[in-house]
Amino acid sequence: MVHHALHHFPWREVDYLFIENVGNLVCPAVYDLGQAQNVVALSVTEGVDKPLKYPVMFQKADLVLLTKVDLLQHLEGVSLGAYADSLARVMPRLRVLEISARTGRGVGDLLAWLEEQAGTGAEAGAGRVDAHVRSG
Repeated sequence: MVHHALHHFPWREVDYLFIENVGNLVCPAVYDLGQAQNVVALSVTEGVDKPLKYPVMFQKADLVLLTKVDLLQHLEGVSLGAYADSLARVMPRLRVLEISARTGRGVGDLLAWLEEQAGTGAEAGAGRVDAHVRSG
């Protein structure tokens, strides 16, 4: 579907192209869509066990967006440290950004990461970043 859509989309005219794998963390993580980066969006409300239950999803990730961190105060027994530990067990290179769409926390860091990736891609001749975003 992505391949077909790209024939009808002016993708060469955009700076960033995000392909979202809508669904849950059970969705296959091994498909190569030609992306430059894999980003996993993991909500704190999903549970700290998710990286251990679906390790391939996180092993393939270049970045994990730990979302809805503003809700942590309402989740008994859940902490950022527990998520960091769980992710570190399955990710070869741990890279996590704590994000809150409500407060804006981490959004600047995400934009900086995107710019960093675009700069790296340009040096390698790619010129743009395509991120395959998987969300639970």
